[in-house]
Amino acid sequence: MKKWSGGTLILVLSFVLVVRYTYFGNQPPKPIKQSAYDFFRNHPSNDSQAQEISSNSKSSEINVTKVEKIKEKPHLIDVEGLSDLYSTVNASKEDMKSFATWPQLRAVLLRSDGLPETSKGVKEASVAWRELISIIKWEKSKSAGDVDNVNRTNEIKCPFSVGTFDEPLNSSRRLLELPCGLIEDSSVTLIGIPNGRNRSFQIELEGAGFPHEQMPPIILHYNVYLPEENSTNYSVIVQNTWTNEVGWGKEERCPGGRSTNYMQVDGLASCYEQLIRSAMEENQNKSLPVGDKKINNSVAHAHIRANFPFSEGSPFTATLWAGLEGFHMAVNGRHETAFKYKENLEPWLVSKVKVTGGVSILSGIAKGLPVSEDLDIVFDAGQLKAPSLLKRRVVLLVGVFSTGNNFERRMALRRSWMQYEAVRSGIVAVRFLIGFHKNAEVNLDLWKEAQAYGDIQLMPFVDYYSLISLKTIAVCILGTKIIPAKYIMKIDDDAFVRIDVVLSNLKEKSASGLLYGLISFQSSPHRDQDSKWFVSEEEWPKDSFPPWAHGPGYIISRDIAKYIVRSHQERDLKLFKLEDVAMGIWIEKYKDSGHEVKYISDDRFHHTGCDADYILAHYQNPRKVLCLWEKLQKEHQAVCCE
Repeated sequence: MKKWSGGTLILVLSFVLVVRYTYFGNQPPKPIKQSAYDFFRNHPSNDSQAQEISSNSKSSEINVTKVEKIKEKPHLIDVEGLSDLYSTVNASKEDMKSFATWPQLRAVLLRSDGLPETSKGVKEASVAWRELISIIKWEKSKSAGDVDNVNRTNEIKCPFSVGTFDEPLNSSRRLLELPCGLIEDSSVTLIGIPNGRNRSFQIELEGAGFPHEQMPPIILHYNVYLPEENSTNYSVIVQNTWTNEVGWGKEERCPGGRSTNYMQVDGLASCYEQLIRSAMEENQNKSLPVGDKKINNSVAHAHIRANFPFSEGSPFTATLWAGLEGFHMAVNGRHETAFKYKENLEPWLVSKVKVTGGVSILSGIAKGLPVSEDLDIVFDAGQLKAPSLLKRRVVLLVGVFSTGNNFERRMALRRSWMQYEAVRSGIVAVRFLIGFHKNAEVNLDLWKEAQAYGDIQLMPFVDYYSLISLKTIAVCILGTKIIPAKYIMKIDDDAFVRIDVVLSNLKEKSASGLLYGLISFQSSPHRDQDSKWFVSEEEWPKDSFPPWAHGPGYIISRDIAKYIVRSHQERDLKLFKLEDVAMGIWIEKYKDSGHEVKYISDDRFHHTGCDADYILAHYQNPRKVLCLWEKLQKEHQAVCCE
C-alpha cells in the first residue's frame, strides 16, 4: 500500500475543507420534525418565546452590513391569551392531531403587523378553549360515574328550531335564545301588534359575549318608528350595529332621503318602500306642471303611511332571515328591508333575539338553525371517517374553509364528493379548517365531530371573516409539513368539486409554480367603506391587484406553498385580509424572487353558482350538494340541481 507523505496529506485535507465550505457552506443540521403533541409538551406556556425571538431578530439586524439597506421586518409581540391556547393540556396524542398546524402558526400570530382582528380573535379563542376544556373534563367525569357532577345542567344541544320566549306575554322585553347561532337561510318569525307605547319598538340580534366584555355586540338593531297620526314625520325603519370597540355604526334608514344610495343585498332591494316612493315621485314629476309639484310631498307622505309595513293596533307577521350577503326582513309576505353583514358581525355570532319597546309579541319561532348530528346514531360513521393516509406523499390536499356551526354543510360534503375513490383510498386528503366559536355548545359539538371523523383542523383563533387569510397560511402548512402533498387546493364549505376531473387535469399541469382556478387578471381594490371587501389605501396603495384566483376553489403547487410558509415565518411576506387576493399577492412575490409562475384559468371553476360541465360549483346548500352527487352517480353527467 502506498504511504502518504505528511505534505501530501496536508494538501489533500486542505482541498477537502475548501470544497466543504465553498460549495456547501457551514450548514446547520436539519431541524427535527415535531408533532403537535410533542410541541405542546416541550414548549413553555408563556410568551417569553416571542420576546426571545424578537431580541434575536434585533441582534441579527445589527450585524447587517451598513452598505445594504434592508427593510425592517415586523417584530414579534405579546398577544393576550396566546399562552392559554398553547399551554399543555391533558389530551391524548390522537386528540392533538386536530391542532397539527398550531406550532407553525404561532410565529404568524405574534407578528406586530398582524391582521387587525388577530388579538381579539386569539383572546376570545383562549376563553372558548378554557370553557371547552372544562366541559370535556366534565363529560369524562360523567362517563366515569363521578357523582359530584350529576347535578350539572343537561347535555348541550344544537336544535333545529326554538320557539319559547323567556318573558311573560305582556313583558316589554322578550328574549329568544339561539343556542348555536344562525347560518344561511336561518329565520326568525315574530307575530305581534304595535301598541303605541314610546311610538317605536326594536328587534335586536344580540351576539355571543364573554365575561370580560362590557356588553355583547349587537349584530343587527332593527328600530321601527311610528309617529302619531297627525304628525308630519314619516314612519321609518332604522337599521344599525353596535360593538364595544366602535359603538354605533352607520345607520341605514328606510325610507331615507332622496340622496340616499340604496344597494341590493342578495339581489333584493335594501328598502322596498324607497323604491316605490322614488318610482311614484318620478312618474308624478313627469306628468305635473312645475307649480303642482309641491303636492307630491303630501301624496308621497300619504302613500308611505298607507303602505308602511307596521301600524299601531294592526297585527303583523315579520320574518327575519339570514341570506348570503346580509339580513332580510319580510313583513306580511312582502320583502321590506335588507342589511348587509358588517365586518366581524356575522350570523354565526348571534345568540339571542331581543324585542323591546311598544309591541306585544304573540309568538315567535326561530328555525333552520345549525344542527349537529347525533354521533351515536350515525349509521355510516365508519364510511365517513377520514381514511388512513399512505406514508408516501398524497397527490392533492384539499383544505375546506368552514365555520363551527356549519355542521350540515360538512356532513353533506362527507356524504358526497368526499366519497370519491381517490379520497377514500388516500390519494387525496381532505381536511376542514375551522376556528373557535364564541358559543360553548358549538365548540363541544365541533370537538366531538373532530374526534369522530378525524378530518378537522382547529385554528387558534375565533372564526372572524377578517382572519380567513390565516387559514390560507394554515392550509399551506398542512400541505407541506403535516400531510405532504404535490398540490394544495383551497375550497369553501358550500362548494362541490369533481375530484376525478381535478386529478385528471393536474396530470397535464406543471408540478411547480402553478396557480390553477378561475383567475382574475385585472381587478381593483374596493374603496367603498361599506363593502365587505373594502381595502384602504394603507392596506393596498396600488390601483390594481396582481392576478389571483377566486376563493371558492383554486389549486397551487407544493413549491408555492412551501415559499408561503417559510416567508411568513421569516416575516418576509405581508399579511392581507382578503385570502384569495392575498394568495395572488404572495405568488407575485414568489415570481419576483426569480421563479416561473404559470397562471392557468379555467371558467369551469364557477364562483357564483353552477353551470353544466362544471369542475367546481359554488353557493350549493347541503341539499344541492347531495343532489349533484346523486346526478353524477346515476347520470354520469355534471348537471346542476335547481
